[in-house]
Amino acid sequence: MPELPEVEMRRLYLEATSFDQPIDSITVEDKKLLTTDFSTLQESLHGRRFLGTKRVGKNLFIYTDDPSVIVRMHFGMTGDLVYYHNSIDRPRHARIVFYFKNGFCLGFVCPRKFERVGLVSDIDEYLKLKKIAPDALSIDVATLAEKLKKRRSPVKPVLLDQATTAGLGNWIVDEVLFQAKVNPSNISSELSLESVQAIHDAIHLVLDTAISCEANYKDFPPSFLIHARQWDTSPYEDPEAYKYCPRCGTAIQITEVGGRTTYFCPQEQVLL
Repeated sequence: MPELPEVEMRRLYLEATSFDQPIDSITVEDKKLLTTDFSTLQESLHGRRFLGTKRVGKNLFIYTDDPSVIVRMHFGMTGDLVYYHNSIDRPRHARIVFYFKNGFCLGFVCPRKFERVGLVSDIDEYLKLKKIAPDALSIDVATLAEKLKKRRSPVKPVLLDQATTAGLGNWIVDEVLFQAKVNPSNISSELSLESVQAIHDAIHLVLDTAISCEANYKDFPPSFLIHARQWDTSPYEDPEAYKYCPRCGTAIQITEVGGRTTYFCPQEQVLL
């Protein structure tokens, strides 16, 4: 599914294509994809322009020229955006389309219909209501330490909880803990300050790398654990190399933590 880096790519794409163009109309193929009544969405956005964006975790907020009208997009499992001219066929699975008065369109692609679009009037209030914590790239180490200290659960599911910090998905947390040399089953409240700092640093390393690589996994450095998942062509010359820790050569273990498939190095990520 689109994780924080992919949503950041969609944010940048929207900014590059769809700003400052009056909205003429909106079509919605399946109204179950909306979190706001269709007539309200249509009336509120008619004539409005997209002027700014804010991403919090996997949520993309789009400011309009009416401060009280903000579009929220969540890309679910497979959501995407496509900007195109209305003289060509609507892209496949573009189930929600914003038609601009200049003849161009922004399609919200929803292949599996887990995606959502709606309106919010205040982002901070929405995040508070949904118990969504600060974005993973903006949370400070003191806040992260405080949140981790409160939970007597394995650190992996705690980091996956959007009430801890927003935007960390399964592979990202595995990568963060690998880079921080923290075992995913270690109890969150028992982590040392040094480990918390290492996790905070690793969050930035992993997310900044993913964004700079435009979420193309094959372009991640060979020192990243993600290649063990074999999602893209391995950067290793030896096709078997992905099975081993790129730092110490120990066989990568695959287990389940908090109900999620988990990759880690047993030699460097010691269970306390």
